Amino acid sequence: MGNLVDQATAIFGAPDILTNAAGVNLRQPYDQITDETWDLTLNINLSTPFFLARHCVPGMKEKGGGHIINVASLQSFRAFANSFPYGVSKGGIAQLTRAMAECWSADGVMANAIAPGFFPTAMTKKVYDNPDLLKHNAEMTAIGRNGELEDLDGVTVFLASAASNYITGQVIPVDGGFTAK
Repeated sequence: MGNLVDQATAIFGAPDILTNAAGVNLRQPYDQITDETWDLTLNINLSTPFFLARHCVPGMKEKGGGHIINVASLQSFRAFANSFPYGVSKGGIAQLTRAMAECWSADGVMANAIAPGFFPTAMTKKVYDNPDLLKHNAEMTAIGRNGELEDLDGVTVFLASAASNYITGQVIPVDGGFTAK
């Protein structure tokens, strides 16, 4: 991680914004989860955001502050079938975000998370390929539709900007009201 941050910093300067968006969900039934698939999921989804942020924070502090945006999930709040390690990792992202805020916000580094609902991504391809499931998920929202990638623009820009300088440690659902129902 440190080498990656050092290389980017040498070219662009210390980061102002870090978005931790990488993730994996292998969708295995609980009795098929191995030590390897558990570790892979938690390393990518939970450990990498911590270690990457830890390497970026000193430069952010030197610049007077920065913004960390973690990508959480609906599974930060509730469990879904065949997503045991993913749900655990995304619940961990919610707590990681709060811990980052407690640790770094006094130095001007704000840490928040976005918890997307159902959006068309590689990870949700199976959902989007199933019209019945896609319709069901849309009906589970308060606004009656699934997300479009543009729906993430406003909150992302907001959390990356000075407009959010007094917001830290929060997980903001962008889910069309899925968690409100």
